[in-house]
Amino acid sequence: MKRILPVLTVVAAIIALWYASAVILNAPFERDQAERAGTTITFSEILPKTMAQERPVLPAPHQVAVELWNTTVEKKITSKRSLVYHGWITLSATLLGFVMGTVLGIVLAVGIVHSRVLDKSLMPWIITSQTIPILAIAPMIIVVLNAVGITGLVPKAFISTYLSFFPVAVGMVKGLRSPEAMHLDLMKTYSASRSDVFWKLRWPSSVPFLFTSMKVAIAASLVGAIVGELPTGAVAGLGARLLAGSYYGQTVQIWSALFAAAIMAALLVTLVGLAGAWLNRRMGMRPEGAR
Repeated sequence: MKRILPVLTVVAAIIALWYASAVILNAPFERDQAERAGTTITFSEILPKTMAQERPVLPAPHQVAVELWNTTVEKKITSKRSLVYHGWITLSATLLGFVMGTVLGIVLAVGIVHSRVLDKSLMPWIITSQTIPILAIAPMIIVVLNAVGITGLVPKAFISTYLSFFPVAVGMVKGLRSPEAMHLDLMKTYSASRSDVFWKLRWPSSVPFLFTSMKVAIAASLVGAIVGELPTGAVAGLGARLLAGSYYGQTVQIWSALFAAAIMAALLVTLVGLAGAWLNRRMGMRPEGAR
């Protein structure tokens, strides 16, 4: 209870601030409508109207909650108005990009750790690659892949790969280098080969770093999948819901899609974290804080 209470307090404060902001931002529209009608309107009359506008500047929390309920529970999964339908399309690109990014990150990290040339030449480029804004490079990836006949899920997955490989590569480099010099020297006294050192010492030591990096990578992969849907004018996916909402001024739809993406990201990060905790226990590692 001591851990939950501070979280609930912060959530309550955010919701209260959100409601207050909705009133402040939506009130000018109601005053303008009253002036056009030649009537006066009091604050007690404005307050409920700011919470029920069809196209508010900032939707109230309950409006977003109702929209989420209507587009998940009330709609069939196969309906194009269902957030579950759109979420699955985005999730497919997210998972494919995450898998490719994780594999690429691990391969690059292994090469960097075992080759001084790659360490000096490749690592700076990996870091530099993340300074390019994804909104600038995403259309380029889409156009190039479309030119060679690659469309659909794969271009979005490539954008997710671009974002997700970096944390895995950096985390795995640190993890593969985490064994102490004493342990490496001990392996040498056993005449262990480089493959033995890798599989019996470096790889087990890197597993906690890998799953920590993967939690960052899966969230970045989701961002990449959504961004990949924006320049294509996609008709399906959470990015498509954001585009449609912005085209038609449906702010409630935009916010519900954003919350759906946030919930999806939280679930994915939690699943990766649980998988990492399970594997660490199987490997006999102590959980953090254990003595």
